[in-house]
Amino acid sequence: MRPRMLDDFVGQQHLLLPGKPLGDAIRRGDVGSTVLWGPPGTGKTTLARLMARHTDRQFVPLSAVSEGVPRLRELIKDAEDRRRLGRGTILFCDEIHRFNRGQQDALLPAVEQGVVTLIGATTENPSFELNGALLSRCRVWVLEALSPADLRHVIDRAMDDRDSGLGALGLVMPDDARDALAEVADGDARRALTVLEAAAQQVGIGGTITRELTLEALARRVAVFDKNREQHYDLISALHKSVRGSDPQAALYWLARILAGGEDGLYVARRLIRMASEDIGLAEPGALSLTIAARDAWQMLGSPEGDLALAEAAVYLATAPKSNRVYVAWKAAQEAAESTPAAPVPLHIRNAPTTLMKELGYGAGYRYAFDSPAGYLPQTYLPDQIAGRNFYEPGAFGYEKRIAERIKWWQERGSEAS
Repeated sequence: MRPRMLDDFVGQQHLLLPGKPLGDAIRRGDVGSTVLWGPPGTGKTTLARLMARHTDRQFVPLSAVSEGVPRLRELIKDAEDRRRLGRGTILFCDEIHRFNRGQQDALLPAVEQGVVTLIGATTENPSFELNGALLSRCRVWVLEALSPADLRHVIDRAMDDRDSGLGALGLVMPDDARDALAEVADGDARRALTVLEAAAQQVGIGGTITRELTLEALARRVAVFDKNREQHYDLISALHKSVRGSDPQAALYWLARILAGGEDGLYVARRLIRMASEDIGLAEPGALSLTIAARDAWQMLGSPEGDLALAEAAVYLATAPKSNRVYVAWKAAQEAAESTPAAPVPLHIRNAPTTLMKELGYGAGYRYAFDSPAGYLPQTYLPDQIAGRNFYEPGAFGYEKRIAERIKWWQERGSEAS
């Protein structure tokens, strides 16, 4: 069912409609080295083949997984011979993110000299996986997951096509079954066609592919997640920003996606602890304790029982009052410490364990706070270079509102003493 003409290609209209740069370049037959980045089953390989067809170049596939530098050099030599005969070569590198540095270095001169036009396909962020020299010589196009409407078109075409599809089998597939498959295929045309083929084999010639059978053929939808690449960081970012944005529904959803993808619960717990410090802080001091308790609970119970503790922590953080005032204060204090690394400790708050130190004035004039019934006596504690600096300014919500009142009272006592 792979399209043979650009007009038959389904999806990616943001790239291929007339007036769009990639579509116009293919129609002109003028395509340069390119990286196609997108989810599985969105047409990366098909698009590369169409580029070769529309530009009348030889399509040469290369697997980054199974073929090394010697094979790559053979293909480049063949491309040089072909070029002398007046025909160009499109070298298609599937899973180009798996190319090691040696493979990339061997490929670079041929791309620079125009011996081959490189078309790379990847599901991973190319800026993480390709070296800068190779990436700078390629135009990166981002493909999107196919919409249910796009997938319905793919399914309809496969059911009706008598030559390459299932049209000759006389199958019946009601609309609700087609719609269900278009929805649960998660934007992946290859997956939709694989499920359709499995269902067709099960019912046989003239059979009916029902919605129930379609879902059975699908088996199980797999969470889109990886543990050390872009999806990992995207989903963790989504969880963090949902918590920060006080949306418990989204926080639960992204947490469920992350755990369903196989992420280590301890890693998630560490991220929740970070959120408690960075985004809640002293607006709700109990947040840090609860997230640490959730970590301990997960470590004791494991998954799936311990996952509930992480969910409880995520909801607690999302619904807690928010403050990044401690985070901001800590950054400011670090900058001050770096800019005044030799500022001396004021004499009156220095330790004075020996007679000589006392004679030199260490500890002289220190006022013991508990000599006051209120437990507070105003005095300076910062070095002279940064005296009067305010790093921490409490917010107006949650527990920080009480902290602000307390600091105000201390400031008033200091003004009176002055």
